[in-house]
Amino acid sequence: MTEVKKEVTPEEEKLTIRDISIAAEAQTKQDDIFYLITQRWWQEWLEYVNQNQANTLNDGSTSEHCTGGSSALKRPSSIDNSDLIYEATSRDSSAGIDLHDTLVEGTDYILLPQEVWNQLYEWYRGGPILPRKVINSGLSQTELAVEVYPLRLQLHLMPKDERSTIRISKKETIRQLHKKACEIFSLIPELVCIWDYFNHQKHALMNDMDKTLDDANIQMDQDILVEVANGNSAGGVNSFHENGTADNGTVALVKPSQPNFSNAEGLSLSKGSTRNGTAELSQSQQLASSGTDKTYGSSGVSTRGSACGLTGLLNLGNTCFMNSAIQCLVHTPEFARYFREDYYQEINRQNPLGMVGELALAFGDLLRKLWAPGRTPVAPRPFKAKLARFAPQFSGYNQHDSQELLAFLLDGLHEDLNRVKHKPYIKSKDADGRPDEEVADEYWANHIARNDSIIVDVCQGQYKSTLVCPVCNKVSVTFDPFMYLSLPLQSATTRSMTVTIFTCDGSALPAACTVTVPKQGRCRDLIQALGNSCSLKQNEKLMLAEIRGHLIHRFLEDPLISLSSIKDDDHLAAYKIPKSIKNSKFLQLIHRREEREIGISQSIVGWKPYGTPLVSPICCDDVITRGDIQLIVHRMLSPMLRTENPGFNCVSRSKTAAANASRLAASSEACVDSSLANDDPRQKNVPSSKLVNLEKLPLQLVDENNACIDLTVGEDKSVKLSSLSVSILVFADWSQKLLENYDTRYIENLPEVTKYGPATKKARTEPLSLYSCLEAFLREEPLVPEDMWYCPTCKERRQASKKLDLWRLPEVLVIHLKRFSYSRSMKHKLETFVNFPIHDFDLTKYVANKNNSRRQLYELYALTNHYGGMGSGHYTAHIKLLDENRWYNFDDSHISPINEEDVKSAAAYVLFYRRVKTDHHHSVSNGTVSSAGQQSISLRK
Repeated sequence: MTEVKKEVTPEEEKLTIRDISIAAEAQTKQDDIFYLITQRWWQEWLEYVNQNQANTLNDGSTSEHCTGGSSALKRPSSIDNSDLIYEATSRDSSAGIDLHDTLVEGTDYILLPQEVWNQLYEWYRGGPILPRKVINSGLSQTELAVEVYPLRLQLHLMPKDERSTIRISKKETIRQLHKKACEIFSLIPELVCIWDYFNHQKHALMNDMDKTLDDANIQMDQDILVEVANGNSAGGVNSFHENGTADNGTVALVKPSQPNFSNAEGLSLSKGSTRNGTAELSQSQQLASSGTDKTYGSSGVSTRGSACGLTGLLNLGNTCFMNSAIQCLVHTPEFARYFREDYYQEINRQNPLGMVGELALAFGDLLRKLWAPGRTPVAPRPFKAKLARFAPQFSGYNQHDSQELLAFLLDGLHEDLNRVKHKPYIKSKDADGRPDEEVADEYWANHIARNDSIIVDVCQGQYKSTLVCPVCNKVSVTFDPFMYLSLPLQSATTRSMTVTIFTCDGSALPAACTVTVPKQGRCRDLIQALGNSCSLKQNEKLMLAEIRGHLIHRFLEDPLISLSSIKDDDHLAAYKIPKSIKNSKFLQLIHRREEREIGISQSIVGWKPYGTPLVSPICCDDVITRGDIQLIVHRMLSPMLRTENPGFNCVSRSKTAAANASRLAASSEACVDSSLANDDPRQKNVPSSKLVNLEKLPLQLVDENNACIDLTVGEDKSVKLSSLSVSILVFADWSQKLLENYDTRYIENLPEVTKYGPATKKARTEPLSLYSCLEAFLREEPLVPEDMWYCPTCKERRQASKKLDLWRLPEVLVIHLKRFSYSRSMKHKLETFVNFPIHDFDLTKYVANKNNSRRQLYELYALTNHYGGMGSGHYTAHIKLLDENRWYNFDDSHISPINEEDVKSAAAYVLFYRRVKTDHHHSVSNGTVSSAGQQSISLRK
């Protein structure tokens, strides 16, 4: 006899999944399993489990006669992830199920913890099942991430010239890759060695068996050479030399004659297709080896009368972040000149901090292509491959931060081109009262002794850092180099929000409450602030709701809902309810009034919702009658009862009915004092000892069949409520006569969350000055507690004050506007407009070196822009061709001229300034820069 499973309601499904999800995500750790599920199915499931609330809202807009409302949504069919995978599965089973290469989390799929997936799978079945493992990621390897796309590697077996594609986690070891290769090709492990076969060249023998593929810099779609020794060789893996020959003299490597199928770019192509990455790479190698650089050396960076410098970069898939940064560097005159001359002699291949010169060569080759005559867009695939190899954080085809890429490029190019081959060890000395000029020159000389490159020549400056101990007043002065300045943007970190508070028992009139909350806070922050402001009792809580069209659009039940999802012109209500409610439903009182036809007769054509719904909990332990609901509604409306109508008919109810209403209106922990009496004069004629039933109110209740029941008759009849809904929907039809007895203005005009007045609007439109950002960067401020300084005098850690000063400015000053902020739970972008100067950016007064009388004047020549939100935005670059004195917009492969006045926008992200050559010298004290209206900005180091 088969067991009949109990049918789970949509509400039960939702609550079960929510509870499992919260518990699972709080305990996520390395090697946990997450599952992909298609966004399409997930959205269908969300609509299904939330349909009760949606139906309740829809029913609230019915006209005079309730007509059944919307029909219930069907339960979703089995899980179908087929739209996430390729239809044709690979003939090579070792590769497993292949996902589409361009899937985006939150758009195409979501990730579910294993416990959540197991529960959904138990209910719905389906598939295909797509498990993925949690790994450590990030530069510090301390961030948890789900490896949605394990490495896809092309195995090349030599000398048999066989191939196979496998999927393997980048956290697997070389030993595990070696084992898999032997299993796939049925090889004897002792006779097999594997090579990093990047771009079909033997880069390195992979013989460190305990090293992970991630540490070995193995990239997506990379080639791995599986090399088999002659069966007669007894040497095994160790019998191979790096020239590809075995100890017995036989050649073990046969270079394949077939075209290259991939170049470590991570793109997936259909069978039989090839890529042009190999051809482009070989072309760049020929350019580097044929001495053609000499033909570029004499040309300089002139673009007058030619199309040089107006070549775009193809977008390889979310690579606009890379393209915008590259174009700004390529159009930096000093770099354009340097990389088009013979820079190879400066490549430092021995620097352990560099990339054996490969990054510099790839960048130089790309720069030459972009400065070559013609305007055919260049595909930066070889450069992208090198970038992914040496900076795995930029591998794949996700969107990244262009400033982070720029920082890596500047540092990487510096190390590849560092003229210092053997860095001396130098111990820095404290100032100890010596003149700043002497100490600064000493620090700079020590820095140059270890770091000397074109990047240092052009981009590096020096600032003075002063720390003062708050206890012993010990002063520590150091002079540190900088590559760019990261300036934070002043933005309101708090937000004023207005919410109207309603009681559930009629103990007080509705009252608007304005509180200040973190701008990027959560609903729990808003609820806590409201609770403090309205003196919430210990046994009460607030239930937050968004009101739209005079109906409850949604209850904001999840405390983690971001406040940024609540717009300024939204309308919110908060209902005081008992904290402990068992077996209860919520009565929603929807107000409607007569809608009259315009004309002479003005006949009534229906009832239209108006005002703000009221909410009250009702205990469902006992039978609920129509009279009970009448009584509850009277309680809710009692604060609005007009005192100037004392003749309004009152009919006393029995003690039993009054006690029953008290029980229904609240559970054992009352929301507030059940007495209706208070100091408000509106209620002086209402008896305080008992609940009373005033003249029957025209109420209609929506039952489980979506039919309307008239509550003015049959007060002792029980009400049959829907078991699927947590709400009881009741319409109050306000006739003109009834409106004369109640003052309903308290529920009619629900204020907006944030109302801007004229003064506020004016303040919001004032642009933020780049000078004010810089001044905030240089302002003295205490260190944050986690960065406390060790005072050598006190021998203890102190929260010292820190002051930064500019001391030495570079030829090219790069300024990063910190628009993005990151935390463990969220990412945020500031859309603040910064008014930055294009000409005459005067930094003279900000340089602390008083012996430098030269005027520090800069001019903008390039900038990157970021449009849109986090993770889904787009990068472009605005660049000025100096010889033409004209601005252009570089949008990947599309280049178009723009007016100088269009350069400034709220999208500006990284600014590139070059020093203006001037012979004018003057005293620093004479430099004047207006700072009127500049705002305070705190810098967090």
